Amino acid sequence: MWGAIEHLGRDGRTGGYLRDAWSPADLELREWFRQEAARRGLDLREDRNGNLWAWRGDPSRRPGVVTGSHLDSVRQGGAFDGPLGVVSAFAALDLLDARGFRPGRPLGIACFTDEEGARFGVPCTGSRLLTGVLDPDRARGLTDDDGSSLADVLRRAGRDPGALGRDDETLGHLGVFVELHVEQGRGLVHAGAPVGVASAIWPHGRWRFDFRGRADHAGTTRLEDRDDPMLPFARTVLRAREAARRRGVVATFGRLRVSPGSANAIPGLVSAWLDARGGDTGAVRALVAELTESSGAEVREESWTPAVDFDAALRDRLASAAGTAVAAALSSGPSAHRPAAGPPAEDPRHPEARHPEARHPEGGSAQDPAAGPVPVLPTGAGHDAGILAAAGVPSAMVFVRNPTGISHSPEEHAEASDCHLGVAALAATLEELCRS
Repeated sequence: MWGAIEHLGRDGRTGGYLRDAWSPADLELREWFRQEAARRGLDLREDRNGNLWAWRGDPSRRPGVVTGSHLDSVRQGGAFDGPLGVVSAFAALDLLDARGFRPGRPLGIACFTDEEGARFGVPCTGSRLLTGVLDPDRARGLTDDDGSSLADVLRRAGRDPGALGRDDETLGHLGVFVELHVEQGRGLVHAGAPVGVASAIWPHGRWRFDFRGRADHAGTTRLEDRDDPMLPFARTVLRAREAARRRGVVATFGRLRVSPGSANAIPGLVSAWLDARGGDTGAVRALVAELTESSGAEVREESWTPAVDFDAALRDRLASAAGTAVAAALSSGPSAHRPAAGPPAEDPRHPEARHPEARHPEGGSAQDPAAGPVPVLPTGAGHDAGILAAAGVPSAMVFVRNPTGISHSPEEHAEASDCHLGVAALAATLEELCRS
């Protein structure tokens, strides 16, 4: 399966991926999802917001167990963020089928649309619309870099933008959701474990800063006569770094738009997007307030996701089931746990850690992943599982070790052997949940 999609949307110059929502690459990936569902005889459904659901069993009779992730990417992103969860979901289903397991409740695989928000600026668009967190009128009016609205893009893709909005029928089908994802940090590297389970997602948001000045000629305008908005922007970038360090959070200006955007013109407008996250909501909010006051910019909040603490009982139950599965797979030898889902191995780099250390539930050991439950660790990355959990859907996450610690970059990586163990852990998790 991995080989069928690894070339889609890949930039041959950089090795990074360009899989904007509803782009040609994304549409090809959606078709691949449809084909994989058809190969397994699953009932494929697309909800009113463009999310895809492949079901075994009828979730309208009883809410089901769902796994999956997303297939879109950040621009110049890595191969694993999102697709690993979708490929692993199909592989876990195949593993359960090979064992002759018959679920006692409906089992589904999900592909959420526009998780990254790379094209229209709002992350987790599909799950936010599904749960009613994102207003459909606002969603329809979102525009990409070319000025096309989401409504226009959906019409070109043959969808009805008027249908966007909270979908109680689809939400009623979800009994529990488990998302497998490559870890976006090095917590599992430090724990010495190939697989872990999420405890929480940090609060995070995006804000647009508009710095206004006066466009003018770069060669004929004296420095003292200029009103150059690039200067307050530059000062704000430096203040964001200092304030983030002081408040114990992280802050990033990662997107910039300059108008008129000519090398020989002083800008008239600099628009910049701030991403801020941290373990404490108050600290994140205080950082944004500080920058809003000091920058002199017009500031607008574009998205906010509150802190999510995953259900402790479900989390620990999954950590135990995954730990048992990983131990069994490791003890059975290197070839006994290898469904045909893992990506090819590469030589990883090892930068410094960016996320908190993992911890093991009682009875586990960081040195021996076979000794008990897998590690439990928080994450600073947002996910559709977090959106669903905040909306009241019992949700959990399984992480696969990333030896580089790098994500949203072509250097993002997971070893094939760890991916196979992730599939084994996910299959055990699904089996445990489908029995209840």
